[in-house]
Amino acid sequence: MRNLITDVPGINVGNAQNTKVRTGVTVVLPDGGAVCAVDVRGGAPGTRETDLLDPSCMSERSDGIALAGGSLFGLDAAGGLMHWLRRKGHGGKFLDATIPSVPAAIVFDLHNEGDKSWADERLYFDLAAEAADAAGKDFALGTQGAGTGTTAGQLKGGLGSTSQKLDNGATVGALVVVNSFGQTVVPGSKRFWAADFERNGEFGNCTDSPPAAPVETEIPEFAEAGLNTTLAVIATDLTLSKAQAKRIAMIAQDGLARAIHPVHTQFDGDVIFCISTGRQEMEIPAIELTKLAMAAVECLARATARGVYEATELGPFPHIGACHEALP
Repeated sequence: MRNLITDVPGINVGNAQNTKVRTGVTVVLPDGGAVCAVDVRGGAPGTRETDLLDPSCMSERSDGIALAGGSLFGLDAAGGLMHWLRRKGHGGKFLDATIPSVPAAIVFDLHNEGDKSWADERLYFDLAAEAADAAGKDFALGTQGAGTGTTAGQLKGGLGSTSQKLDNGATVGALVVVNSFGQTVVPGSKRFWAADFERNGEFGNCTDSPPAAPVETEIPEFAEAGLNTTLAVIATDLTLSKAQAKRIAMIAQDGLARAIHPVHTQFDGDVIFCISTGRQEMEIPAIELTKLAMAAVECLARATARGVYEATELGPFPHIGACHEALP
């Protein structure tokens, strides 16, 4: 296994970025579309088509998911991915029209000293198409795609991903764009909040003991409502209804709570999508859904730490690097 969300059969991921603007786009492409639901927990989200994902609404499947930087400008990425999918013949048929469904969410990455003059009005539209062209099973983490210009507390954020096999043979994977207001590392140490979930040294085996004193939450000087967001996608090949996918997305938010402190603040716009490619039926749904939810929480916590660990320096925010490097 690659330890990526693309270990889930039928899932491909692509990245594209602009290092001058210090921003980017990540797209998730399920083969032939997938059942999709969403849970929005932060106080300042930026989204498109998320209402349609409610289990009470008509649409059952989505053709792709676009995650982008650029704050609300980044929602243009959904249009770029829609037209890319349309050209490939993907989407729902409405009379004589083919209309792809592309839910999208954005992060605020405007404080990283990139060129935010917006001289290129097609920036995110074109980056989405570029990311879709690059989509495959292997993709880079850290300062890539939608994680290019992100931050995690006072560190450089990034794009993270992990996967896990379930005992019924199914797979669950997580993809996350870490742009959190909260810290991913215990203050005063080099230890990730998610350290207890690490597998095979995926984020550096940083086993520093946390400080004995109670941890006090520090509010960065640049804190302002709406400047941070963590976006995630949970994927599985188990067959889920929209309502079941919604429940998995809701429970998976605990993965962010185990990796980021504080989380789901009014400064964040945290959004988690859950997609099911439906390759494997459940035999005992109540039990298997619970196991899937537990694995989703763990995968997302691990992916969050991994995204920060894999990040490289870009802009004024230091990257954590290898665990022997001192943190600021």
